Amino acid sequence: MAGFRTLSSGLRALQPGAFGADPSGERMARIRRSPHFKDGVFQNPGGPARTRPSGSTLDFAKVFFDKDTRPRRTPKGTVPVHSTTLADIARPPATGLRLTWMGHSSVLAEIDGRRVLFDPVWGERCSPFSFAGPKRLHPVPLPLAALGPVDVVVISHDHYDHLDMPTIKALAGTDTLFAVPLGVGAHLEHWGVSAGRLRELDWHETTKIDGIGLTATPARHFCGRGLRNTQHTLWASWVVAGDEHRIYHSGDTGYFDGFEEIGAGHGPFDATMIQIGAYSDFWPDIHMTPEEGMRAHVDLQGGPEHGPMLPIHWATFNLATHPWADPGEGTLAAARAVGAAVALPRPGEPFEPTAENVPSEPWWRGVALPPAGGRAAAQALTGAGIKTAADAVAVAQTDTLSDDAHRVGKGTEDPETLPAG
Repeated sequence: MAGFRTLSSGLRALQPGAFGADPSGERMARIRRSPHFKDGVFQNPGGPARTRPSGSTLDFAKVFFDKDTRPRRTPKGTVPVHSTTLADIARPPATGLRLTWMGHSSVLAEIDGRRVLFDPVWGERCSPFSFAGPKRLHPVPLPLAALGPVDVVVISHDHYDHLDMPTIKALAGTDTLFAVPLGVGAHLEHWGVSAGRLRELDWHETTKIDGIGLTATPARHFCGRGLRNTQHTLWASWVVAGDEHRIYHSGDTGYFDGFEEIGAGHGPFDATMIQIGAYSDFWPDIHMTPEEGMRAHVDLQGGPEHGPMLPIHWATFNLATHPWADPGEGTLAAARAVGAAVALPRPGEPFEPTAENVPSEPWWRGVALPPAGGRAAAQALTGAGIKTAADAVAVAQTDTLSDDAHRVGKGTEDPETLPAG
């Protein structure tokens, strides 16, 4: 037995630091007391969710390596990152609320005098390794050090495209506090964040930081960073409420009927930030399509007449087999179908959700391959309504904006794809 323990210790020593650490001690005891922890794992709302690609490996390989669709998964020109982010965020928001999408699920929220940073990923790859894994399709809009003081960093779950070790290590040297789901604090402590700066929450628990309320709310997803997926760290969506404004960040989630309950308890919101990318028929339970994301937004808001939806979890990393631009096109079409407001900023473009105007131009069209069949191929669907995400994309393609000539630049490579990140 001693030999096995020695071997096990040796293997642990070889693990990348980015794997983090498993919960233990009182943290693990608290996890076991959670009403959402059963049979040794955290449970999803709405019943078990498939957390591995369904179907055969051969079926997935056929889709992944298809030579006709593969080129559409990345932009074919330089992604237009907003150029004046630093100067723009140096001024306080006139309305008291400003959101700056940094790409993927990373958002800086300036809310009622406080600065909240969601799922900050400044690394070049969302991977435990610097030499492999999905690579950035556009640069970060500004260096992390230029962001300025952050009051609280909010983490939705521990996957690499949401919890980035180099970014957390850099933030560990600041005064910021961290709000995380149960168990995720083990990773942060392993990387140098002191326990006193952690606020670790179960679903429906709230913490107050400098007058801002942060509530962990349910999501339908899963967790894990290492070779073993123990399901001992929780995943969450988040409600952030100030004196005047309130916002919602979905993290990663499949659609479920809990959005309406979250909205009834905490909404309506001045803005929602909703995951609409990296969806697939191979993992339908854990990521939303654009149409599902818009349905979640309307559920949360109690109708389409309230604050806008900011689509997140797309455009920055290649994590699924759908075309790169489809999440944007699908969201635009889904918003039009239900009459909801949607914000479409370029990466790094700050906007104020309660102002009269929010960014609304489909900026991605200049650097995406045009859809198969052209933008007018599915005009017949516009009068019939949107029933699926594919319909939503088709409706959006009826717009007649011309595609710019494609420019060769960052984003022309096809990085490795990791399913269901």
